[in-house]
Amino acid sequence: MTLDLTSVVVMSTLVVIVSGVVYIVETLLRRDDGAGRIWALAFLAAMLTTVAYLVWALDDSAWWAIAVGNAAFVTGTGCMWLGCWGFNERPLTIPSSVVAIGAVGAAVSVLLSPHDPKGWDGALWMFVALMVFAAAGAVECLRGELRRSRTPLVLAFVLGLQAIFYLMRIIGFVLLGPDSETFNTWLGTIPASFITITFTIVALVVTSVLRAGRAQQRGFEHLSESGVAADGILPEASFRAQLHDLVERAGWRGELVGVIVVRVDDLHQISTAFGSEIARAVSASLRSGVRRHSPSNAFVGEDGAVGLAVGLLVESAGDARRRAALVYRGLFEGIGTATGGVIPVVGVGVALSDTAGYDPDGLLRTAREAAHRAATSVEASVIVADAR
Repeated sequence: MTLDLTSVVVMSTLVVIVSGVVYIVETLLRRDDGAGRIWALAFLAAMLTTVAYLVWALDDSAWWAIAVGNAAFVTGTGCMWLGCWGFNERPLTIPSSVVAIGAVGAAVSVLLSPHDPKGWDGALWMFVALMVFAAAGAVECLRGELRRSRTPLVLAFVLGLQAIFYLMRIIGFVLLGPDSETFNTWLGTIPASFITITFTIVALVVTSVLRAGRAQQRGFEHLSESGVAADGILPEASFRAQLHDLVERAGWRGELVGVIVVRVDDLHQISTAFGSEIARAVSASLRSGVRRHSPSNAFVGEDGAVGLAVGLLVESAGDARRRAALVYRGLFEGIGTATGGVIPVVGVGVALSDTAGYDPDGLLRTAREAAHRAATSVEASVIVADAR
């Protein structure tokens, strides 16, 4: 059976649009944030890509559709990488700028190229951008929070396959040219459409599972009136605002600020081994335990999907360690009872302003690193970072 270009483009458009609508509607219903919103933007860009290419397939004089499609294609793949980057709780400013430059470059390269009736305007720039962003996304799936689950391995494989395919397209485009029969048979628009369909389906499944898993592990709605969760835990943005205020005021007086981060790094494994209800019980016990055993003048907030943070004033490094140890010991009293003996791997890290400075982001980052070391250490469950 021979497939013509228009039929393949229509089929690709249908798959991408249906997948995109499903994901975007789910995002709106969940009121998702963070990585989920970025992935929704990737699906939205993919929908625009296929519509633009369909316009060109039906009217090859609409060269402007190639500029729109190429820019949207680069944006979609770039946002898939950014979503993985954001899921791993990494700063997005510089990567977002890189994706924006890639998308603008893809559009400008089409506008500056002599218009090719076969639609290859600015193709080389787009191929390079797609290869780079797909490869970066594949690498990001193997790092940070994503590497703790096997689900992103499928997405990493498909993104890696996409990167290799576009590397081959670059080589074929330069050495053989777009008019070559070999290039069009193996690396042309029709094979690229099948790669796109495969990638879209895999991305829909994997990102939906990751988002659902994160929501399931957290599983607490914030009260709209107060901005505080029903169990009294501050959402991450509110916690950061409180910490910023505390650090600023303490800095004026030279007081010692401590940040305690408590992490559970194996919630996903617990969910897989014992079921989602046990994982939710662990998460609920973690939240209630940290709030119960933290000092009454401290404030407690979310720190990513698997952590909680406590902001407080302390007298010394020893005082901070003692308070963190009380939180750690108190946690297990409730967790063991609530989960029937399933005990998670908990790490507690402490950062102090005399070593990390009066910088909220620096304090949180240092405390997270200490908590991660504590969770993987056999010698200590509470680590004070760089204590003097």
